[in-house]
Amino acid sequence: MAKRAARFKRRGLMFVLSSPSGAGKTTISRQLLADDDNLQLSISATTRPKRPSERDGVDYHFVDHGGFERMVSNGEMLEHAVVFGNRYGTPRAPVEKALAAGRDVLFDIDWQGTQQVYSKMPDDVVRVFVLPPSVEELARRLHTRAQDSDEVVAQRMAKAADEMSHYDAYDYIIVNEQVERAVAQAKAILTAERQRLKRLVGLDGFVKGLRGGA
Repeated sequence: MAKRAARFKRRGLMFVLSSPSGAGKTTISRQLLADDDNLQLSISATTRPKRPSERDGVDYHFVDHGGFERMVSNGEMLEHAVVFGNRYGTPRAPVEKALAAGRDVLFDIDWQGTQQVYSKMPDDVVRVFVLPPSVEELARRLHTRAQDSDEVVAQRMAKAADEMSHYDAYDYIIVNEQVERAVAQAKAILTAERQRLKRLVGLDGFVKGLRGGA
C-alpha cells in the first residue's frame, strides 16, 4: 500500500543571528545560506545611495527618506535604525510572505533590532547570540581581520563588551571557538526549531486522519 503524503505544512521561522564584531556571525551566516536551500537572507531597506556594484532588491531595497518614513509610519518595518546618518530597516511584507510559504528567513542584526523584531512577531523568531571563546581571541580576530590601529580595535572591543551584555535576551548561545562546530550548532538549532509544534500548520487534521478520524 502506498504511503500517504503528510497533509500539513510548516510555517517558516525568523532565524536571528547576533554577535559583537569579530565573533564570526557573518561567516556562520554565509555557510548556513550556502548549505540550506530553504533559508534566505532578509534584505534590508536603506536610504543610503546605491553603490555601482549593488543591485536594488538583491543587496538592499533602496528608498528615499520620504519613502522610508512612510514605511515606518504605516507599520511596514519590522525594525529600523539610523547608522552613520542613513536609515536601515527590515520590510515586513517580504518576510511574512516567506514565512507563509514555509521558507525560513535569516537575520543578521544587532540586539536592538532583535528586540524590535521579537516585539512584533515573537512566535516566529528564534534568537541566537554568537560569543567569542575569549577576550584575547576576539582582539586577535579584530586585529587580523581589519588591520586596524590599536585605538580602533580598543573602540571595537568596548562596543563588543556592551553588545555581549545583552546575551540573556536570546534563546540560544553559540561560543564560536571553531567555526565548523559553530555552524553545526546553528544548524542543529534550526533543525529543531523547524519541528516546533506551533509551526506545523494543519497537523491536528493529519493526526486525526492517522487515528482513523477519531
